[in-house]
Amino acid sequence: MIDRFGRPIDNLRISLTQRCNMTCFYCHGEGEVAPNGEMTAAEIERIVSVCVRNGIRKIKLTGGEPLLRNDIAVIVSRIAPMVQEVSMTTNGVLLSRHARALKDAGLARVNVSLDTLSPERFSKITGTDTLDKVRGGIEAAFQAGLTPLKINMVVTRMNADEISDMIDFMREGMVLQLIEFVAPREDERLRSLFFDLSPIERELESRALHVAERTMHRRRKYFVPQEVEVVRSVHNTSFCGACNRLRLTSDGFLKPCLLRSDNHINIREHLGSDDSTLDCQFRRAVEMREPYWR
Repeated sequence: MIDRFGRPIDNLRISLTQRCNMTCFYCHGEGEVAPNGEMTAAEIERIVSVCVRNGIRKIKLTGGEPLLRNDIAVIVSRIAPMVQEVSMTTNGVLLSRHARALKDAGLARVNVSLDTLSPERFSKITGTDTLDKVRGGIEAAFQAGLTPLKINMVVTRMNADEISDMIDFMREGMVLQLIEFVAPREDERLRSLFFDLSPIERELESRALHVAERTMHRRRKYFVPQEVEVVRSVHNTSFCGACNRLRLTSDGFLKPCLLRSDNHINIREHLGSDDSTLDCQFRRAVEMREPYWR
């Protein structure tokens, strides 16, 4: 399906819960505001079937922390046969105990949030002392074949000096994603932590054996030789211009844009309706898509 701005919509990001076992200072909660309960596995399966009929081919499961769902493997097993790929973003704390079961259920790969290799900094950023568990989860996921395994590093003034160490931490089958930190305009303390990735990107380009560009948000990838992908702020036209995603909140709302909360479609309340009604709700969500920078 194509939206009003000529962007194909083939990717769905599903928030399974707003519960989390970390308190990262930069968390935006996938843009959810006061969610009202969590969808069941059956509800998720039905909504995914609607989305697939209308062109969705890839799904990313997010949270909060999706591994806090006791039925996470069930959810994956129900939706994986319908799409080309199911992936997941996780903080990795519980990943070591779930990696093999998730792979067996049909999960293709994972993104693991890891902003630092320093236990002290890790504690400051996440509010926990679980770095060893996260590193164990990364290893378990790698051994289970949940690859390419992407490491999400939100770069701020607190950890920018660790980028080289994080690149060295990567091995074949892993990708480092450097994510530019975006702070709320009204929070001066957080805004002071902003770190411009432009100098880092110029250095990566000078070192790279090869440079590529993804369709998603026109993200650039640098092979140094480890693969490093730079995710720039949403406040640019390229980011929105190449966006192919819809969001589904943990309580069943289709969300045309992560950063807007005024145009949600409650598809969950229509699950008792026929397929044509559900298709109509999906199309309404697509029609309401608009670049955030407009």
